[in-house]
Amino acid sequence: MEDKTISDIQVNGEIRDPEIRLIGTHGEQLGIMSAREAQKKADEAGLDLVKIAPKAQPPVCKIIDFGKYRYELARKEKEQKKKQKTVEVKEIRMTPNIEENDLNTKMSAARKFLEKGHKVKITLRFRGREMAHIQDTRYVLDDFAEALSDIAVVEKPSKQEGRNLSLTLAKK
Repeated sequence: MEDKTISDIQVNGEIRDPEIRLIGTHGEQLGIMSAREAQKKADEAGLDLVKIAPKAQPPVCKIIDFGKYRYELARKEKEQKKKQKTVEVKEIRMTPNIEENDLNTKMSAARKFLEKGHKVKITLRFRGREMAHIQDTRYVLDDFAEALSDIAVVEKPSKQEGRNLSLTLAKK
């Protein structure tokens, strides 16, 4: 089946194609016929005529219970959403004259984030006169990345954005 939303599915009278390929209730091919004939067969079975492959030549329709089909599609969609994993970008902010202990604390936090599968953006914030010494303090970011190089790889190298210098790390 193709990816489609429940509201896109054509059912019963909405199917206007001159010719369709019909599949029976138990999955057997009933051949190519007009949509009107197929609708009669669906009515006889007490079920709905549902277009399941609109892009096929001719389009494929099936005689099934539409409520049950809709429920199955919704369940499959929900399953796929469960399997998706969103990657968050966690940010760690520091100043250029950070002390060794504080730096180690920030590194352990970054390590935890990386182990959980998140990306980490390390930001060095400059205030006032610190702006004059941006190039002299770039080593803080480089050392940070070097210390985490066993589990992380630099995804975006250090780059200045206004008063900030930032670098993004991702899990290896």
